[in-house]
Amino acid sequence: MLKTPGQGQAFPYTLYPMDSQLLLDALSPDSMVVKPGTRVKLKDFDPDFTGSLKKKQAKALLQQGVEELARYQDMLYAQNTYALLVIFQAMDAAGKDSTIKHVMSGINPQGCQVYSFKQPSAEELDHDYLWRSFKALPERGNIGIFNRSHYEEVLVVRVRPDLLAQQQLPASTRGDHIWQQRFEEINNFEKYLVNNGIVVMKFFLNVSKEEQKNRFLDRIDRPEKNWKFSLADVKERGRWEAYMAAYEDALTHTSTDWAPWHVIPADNKWFMRLTVASFIKAKLKSLNLAYPELEENHLERLKEARILLESEE
Repeated sequence: MLKTPGQGQAFPYTLYPMDSQLLLDALSPDSMVVKPGTRVKLKDFDPDFTGSLKKKQAKALLQQGVEELARYQDMLYAQNTYALLVIFQAMDAAGKDSTIKHVMSGINPQGCQVYSFKQPSAEELDHDYLWRSFKALPERGNIGIFNRSHYEEVLVVRVRPDLLAQQQLPASTRGDHIWQQRFEEINNFEKYLVNNGIVVMKFFLNVSKEEQKNRFLDRIDRPEKNWKFSLADVKERGRWEAYMAAYEDALTHTSTDWAPWHVIPADNKWFMRLTVASFIKAKLKSLNLAYPELEENHLERLKEARILLESEE
């Protein structure tokens, strides 16, 4: 029996070493997908959860999953009907960059774009808060990845009132009601995307405070990782409880039927990467992707081309 990372309930699945789909089936029902309309308490989700899976098994499964993702991406690009938008949100050092690197390692870069959303520029602050997200949306047939996203507007901006003040909003939009308003706007934005063929997948990489501390210390101790660390990261860590409250509220109000949130255990990167890959693979599989069917006259032209090529001296 395999326990979930949240409620400690058991599922009647046996986890076989080389079956990533079975892994996903075993974990997805009540453990990592936030059911719309439910109140999220992050203490119910164990960041250290790995089930009965071993690191060596996970690495083999991830390699298998990466190869399968590459095949699905090829069909996604050829079919040119859907786009996939993958959103990653997390505290610092949770592993967003490494997850993108490992899960998407087999993807054709021509069909994939990664956008890392930093603090808004002066130009972006002169527009509405969703403007830069609209600009970065993937084209049909492509995969788009948001490393942080429009959710910063209900997370860091909520925890840091000074950042909200920079947006120079009309007086009528200020006040505590702004967060509920933005939840509704984000839900409508994502509904619009899904209605137009952009599939939205959202992952919160759930790292523990203790593991974040260990990773910060590792960045300090290893010269090749020094560039990834700044004192500001530690200062933001001092607001941990405020961030957890903001995340709980955002996950509660923006996990929808059309774009649910996935809360992924992130203390073990090998498990996190495999789980993310499994969810993405399952989503692409559910789209029933296929290569375009050729018309009869096109098939005839292919035969003619073969004859010409084979007749060359």
